[in-house]
Amino acid sequence: MAELVFFSGTMDCGKSTLALQMNHNHGARGRVGLIFTKMDRAGTNVLSSRLGLSTGALEVRDDLDFWDAIVDRATAGTRIDYLICDEAQFYTCDQVEQLARIVDEMDVDVFAFGITADFRTELFPGSKRLIELADRVQVLQVEALCWCGRRATTNARVMDGVMVVEGEQVVVGDTNPGSSGLVEYEVLCRRHYMRRMTSHAARAAAISPEVLPFDLDVCPVPPLPITQAD
Repeated sequence: MAELVFFSGTMDCGKSTLALQMNHNHGARGRVGLIFTKMDRAGTNVLSSRLGLSTGALEVRDDLDFWDAIVDRATAGTRIDYLICDEAQFYTCDQVEQLARIVDEMDVDVFAFGITADFRTELFPGSKRLIELADRVQVLQVEALCWCGRRATTNARVMDGVMVVEGEQVVVGDTNPGSSGLVEYEVLCRRHYMRRMTSHAARAAAISPEVLPFDLDVCPVPPLPITQAD
């Protein structure tokens, strides 16, 4: 029986590396698959890992209909046993539902990989729908670490060295400076996310460059914006 499986976690926990490994393992057993990704840091039509591994992929755009794309290939005689879907947090809810339909009606395995929550600690729409529909949600066992050594649970957005908690949900990191400045991301534990204490801010506040502040009094808590649910 085919499955829709969502592999989730923070940045730096090995999602793309696992996607590449799974594609290799299934291909080595004679299975035929397609790789999809969206807004990979390395550019379009590529699935890349921070370890330096990469492979070609089909770029997912908002107007892509997964159901139509897979049915067209099957009708043309192309065998498809599984789909690797990286950066699935950026997929639309309709696209996630199309993936679920492919599993149920075409018996094709779908392995989706993505970040669960954004820099505001709010679920991405694609991730939310995957959690709701997936046969299995698997949190990756490779733990990303905060600068303090604790398990990282959140993805912080840093603009020109300053952590921000407001702005557009989707902004690709590691980009060149533009009108909005240099955008980077850093994984943090909940404690230091709530204090907006990135590694850069911690070093700046440290008594010496070699010591990071672990005293709560050294890390004042700035106010976080209050959001109201719809």
